[in-house]
Amino acid sequence: MDKITRFSSRTVVLPQSDIDTDQIVPARFLTTTTRKGLGKALFADWRYDKTGQPRADFALNRPEAAGCSILVAGNNFGCGSSREHAPWALLDFGIRAVISTGIADIFRNNSLKNGLVPVIVDAATHGWLLANPGAEVTVDVESRTLGLPGDRRVEFPLDGFSRYCLLNGVDQLGYLLKQADAISRFEKERAWQP
Repeated sequence: MDKITRFSSRTVVLPQSDIDTDQIVPARFLTTTTRKGLGKALFADWRYDKTGQPRADFALNRPEAAGCSILVAGNNFGCGSSREHAPWALLDFGIRAVISTGIADIFRNNSLKNGLVPVIVDAATHGWLLANPGAEVTVDVESRTLGLPGDRRVEFPLDGFSRYCLLNGVDQLGYLLKQADAISRFEKERAWQP
């Protein structure tokens, strides 16, 4: 996982609420255990027609979406089944953060473990972002703020451990492995003596 401190991008908007993990990456793409290439499967049933051709009217296929790494989605994004492939597909496509008024807990946890930043904002901020696709915004993990045009900053929730992991580019296992010496010392000190 790469270290994430702060990044800026234009936004791409999918205003629908209750976008579930099967819509993010359909079940037929879950046979892989690798992340590489899953971006092609992202929103596959929405992005492509029955012949496999991109739908020109889908937000991620529009020319103005090229290079956008921040997705603004409707409420309750990532609901449905636990599917780590969903954040994998978003990341492989180039999305680094998802902004919404609500992000499903399991999806949020899977995202944080993989370096996708879930940003939960208030309804007024969300409404402005939905109405202004392509807005240039900044996600600042260090300060836990979303920077909007006009030097406006909005705080978003991010627990201390997840923040530490994102800032240091480690997942939970990486964090534990970095503690190996301290764990060994603790185990030696508490070892049972006959």
